[in-house]
Amino acid sequence: MMTGRWQLAHGRHLDLGGKAVVVGILNITPDSFSDGGLFDAPEKAVVQARRMVEEGASVIDIGGESTRPGASAVSANEEQARILPVIEALATSGGTLISVDTYREDTARLAVQAGAHIVNDVWGLQREPGIARVAAETGAGLVIMHTGRDRQKLPDVIADQLFFLRKSLEIARRSGVADDHIVLDPGFGFAKETAAENLDLMARFSELHALGFPLMAGTSRKRFIGTVTGRDAAARGAGTAATSVILRLKGAHLFRVHDVAINVDALAIADAMLAREIGES
Repeated sequence: MMTGRWQLAHGRHLDLGGKAVVVGILNITPDSFSDGGLFDAPEKAVVQARRMVEEGASVIDIGGESTRPGASAVSANEEQARILPVIEALATSGGTLISVDTYREDTARLAVQAGAHIVNDVWGLQREPGIARVAAETGAGLVIMHTGRDRQKLPDVIADQLFFLRKSLEIARRSGVADDHIVLDPGFGFAKETAAENLDLMARFSELHALGFPLMAGTSRKRFIGTVTGRDAAARGAGTAATSVILRLKGAHLFRVHDVAINVDALAIADAMLAREIGES
């Protein structure tokens, strides 16, 4: 298991490798695929964030625009109006590590100024490359996610990951982002259209270690879990936890989830198994 220190904004850091890190998803949107409208008032969002921290989340990832297929785009102003009050409230209370889920350079900059420590870009710096400049200038942690949207993918699932993410890493490095600020996310569900493609990505996940960066897994409540289990989105917590365990054993470091408690428990078992294997080797 790769270990290292992930450097974040505002003088913070996360040690990765020894134990799985759970990232709680907080969608401040009316139309996200499984929790749209539940936390779109700042007060409700702050309560949910604190609940997820109590359940064991180390990071709260806050998004103001749905990234589900077919979702309506919102303006930068609307996105910022949704998320900035929540980021400011959580930052004022202190302690909680905050991630902002955005592909917009201006939103990322304002979010870090408001107290966010991490920028999570689902377009892998390839929609607004200025995101990388924000990370470099602010010292924010940077999650670079793979997506197959709006382009022709390579037929091999890992070859396409390496092709896309190496291009993203070039953008980050040209902008001055240090390697110890970067985490990669293979983007489960983002233009991986079938359950088979997502399961193939899971099966070959360990091949992504060739890139040399910590890895985040974001399988939570995704459609492929529903295909396998027959469950609706809100009832996919157990299925998600199963994928988290599999991916932890294949070397994932961070897990972005809606259902924090069940994933914390499942990952504790995975970590205990990994510790036993290391002790016996």
